[in-house]
Amino acid sequence: MAERKQFVKRPPENAELNELLEAAKGREVSEEELEEQRVSFAFGNAGDAENITKDSMRAASRQIRLYA
Repeated sequence: MAERKQFVKRPPENAELNELLEAAKGREVSEEELEEQRVSFAFGNAGDAENITKDSMRAASRQIRLYA
């Protein structure tokens, strides 16, 4: 298997990114953000169908009930 050079050594430190990651650690995720993540995931995995849009995914997600 070919060696993947981007994984051979650690990436350089990025102070701004590290600050953002630290700030995000304690942040609560809202229900709206979770729903948008589900829509985005479903849309990204839907394939290349022309009739599937993010709006159609949002509409479908409102009709499907998830039970815990």
